[in-house]
Amino acid sequence: MAGHSKWANIQHRKGKQDAVRGRIFTKLVREISVAARVGGGDPAGNPRLRLAVEKAIAASMPKDNIERAIKKATGELEGVAYEEPRYEGYAPGGVAVIVDCMTDNRQRTVADVRHAFAKFGGNLGTDGSVAFLFNRCGVLSYAPGADEDSITEAAIEAGAEDIQVNAEDGSIEVLTSAEDYQAVKDALIGAGHPPDESEITFRAETQVSVDGETAKQVAKLLDRLEELDDVQSVYSNADLPGDAYE
Repeated sequence: MAGHSKWANIQHRKGKQDAVRGRIFTKLVREISVAARVGGGDPAGNPRLRLAVEKAIAASMPKDNIERAIKKATGELEGVAYEEPRYEGYAPGGVAVIVDCMTDNRQRTVADVRHAFAKFGGNLGTDGSVAFLFNRCGVLSYAPGADEDSITEAAIEAGAEDIQVNAEDGSIEVLTSAEDYQAVKDALIGAGHPPDESEITFRAETQVSVDGETAKQVAKLLDRLEELDDVQSVYSNADLPGDAYE
């Protein structure tokens, strides 16, 4: 698969998260709370909650924080009710962007998101303006140097939809349906291939390559959106070079 280094972009996002761990904890608590409120407080019977708890554990969130968030969501403790608005728009260069939020104040959130788009040369669009360009799927990522043949064999056996190898750095991505994500992940872990990073995400059908100053503006916009307190996830179809983040 041609293009810029996907693994470099993954590591950049992870580095940003590590630098703002307190903010990440806030986002994770919100996701746990909503997942538990919608689907119940038992991770074994609630795939969304199970994924949220796995992310929290991976981020080294204390167990007490996780349990408290679940109890607040299920009514055992007093908590806050969050809405889940989604915003769509375009970054410079025609890059499509989806922004998933959790908030107790929708007016504050949309104002913050609109301001971020405007500040870095983008435009906030209407509902559905870019969502058709994305598919919801599971992505299991492996760092450069991973055993391509063995991972491919295990992924196919587990029911993965596609395996993509980045031509630039050799990193591997195993793609699944959102419904099959957990089963494929468990199978790969069982086969001795735990992913370095994994998530259910919105993945663009086609990517838009941008370079130079445009790429830097796109990177600044995506970073700014991810820094907003009410933003949970940011998805785009941008194919950015590594120097976009410099």
